[in-house]
Amino acid sequence: MATINTVAGRDKLKPRREPYWLKLSAGNYLGFRRQSASSAGTWVTRWRDDTGGQKYRALGSFDELPPSARFDAATRAAHDWLQHVNAGGRATKATVQTACEQYIDRIAREKGEDAAADVRRRFKQYVYEQPIARVSLEKLSPSHVQTWRNHLQDTPTARGVRRTASTLNRDMTCLRAALNLAKDDRLVASDMAWSTKLRPLRDADGRRTLYLDRVQRQSLIDHMDADLAEFARAMSNVPLRPGALASLTVGRYDARLRALHVGSDKAGAERSIVLPATTAAQFERATANKLPGALLFTRGDGEPWDKDKWKGPVKAAAAAADLPAETTLYTLRHSVITDLVVAGVDLFTVAKLAGTSVRMIEEHYGHLRSDVTATALEKVALT
Repeated sequence: MATINTVAGRDKLKPRREPYWLKLSAGNYLGFRRQSASSAGTWVTRWRDDTGGQKYRALGSFDELPPSARFDAATRAAHDWLQHVNAGGRATKATVQTACEQYIDRIAREKGEDAAADVRRRFKQYVYEQPIARVSLEKLSPSHVQTWRNHLQDTPTARGVRRTASTLNRDMTCLRAALNLAKDDRLVASDMAWSTKLRPLRDADGRRTLYLDRVQRQSLIDHMDADLAEFARAMSNVPLRPGALASLTVGRYDARLRALHVGSDKAGAERSIVLPATTAAQFERATANKLPGALLFTRGDGEPWDKDKWKGPVKAAAAAADLPAETTLYTLRHSVITDLVVAGVDLFTVAKLAGTSVRMIEEHYGHLRSDVTATALEKVALT
């Protein structure tokens, strides 16, 4: 009797076009087909639709796995697909590029065109020109995704340098999100092809250790041109990411409530920050005689700020102020967050101000709480 659930059993099968079948449940089958003695063979599932007609779906060869693991993987894939179809999932063909385009549409609807434009740029730069874009989701395999990931890792950044682990994680995020959405929308039955291959590298970002105290931050600003100094001063007053601050428009600041509304930040969460009087005065100056759609902070020539425009001037200002060469605008954000944590501000509030998660604050700044805790315990200690 032909068996497909063991390596020895499959090795004894004669090559033929028709698969050898194993019943999974009523009307549902897993099949294995080898058309030549030297091939790894391929797996397929078969079921009956509502009309009673037989339907087939190729599952792949699973040749990236050891032979002993292929039957279990094929069985899981068959069950995933059958569950997908029975739950109303689509059996139409969609490619990886289709998934990317649908994800862009979702981002545009939920977060606005600016956020969608950034995602669209990344897909055009890293996905659409690669072979993976034309692979149908139903045939997408871990090897396809691994090949794309390897190519991305080996491709220099726009600045011509090799991707760091942190940069690789960031550039993989959009594709992973697009494929996860495709699974949620039932364009594909399982995330088996990408769940491990697009997993972020752990500890890629590390802990930012360069800290500038208030005197050093002021010295850095004093050695900048006026336009960059205003931008850096705002970063020293509110711990936003540089890109988020650069994208803020006049309409995002409510002078009546002294509230800054931040929406298109990396974390994607809309939030409002009530500013103290001194900081509010700076933002009121930045809004003077500007239309609501105008940027709050721009270069002296009216052009928007971006990392390519502030990187060199910040480096020059750090050198002039005799500060460490690794000083960046992000150093200001890190320093402000550090001061807030050391001052005893609760981590939830710090995370909300910074536009990140409490987990991230705990991971990167939680060690600073030890001094705060010691001080608090000292205040309640009995002598």
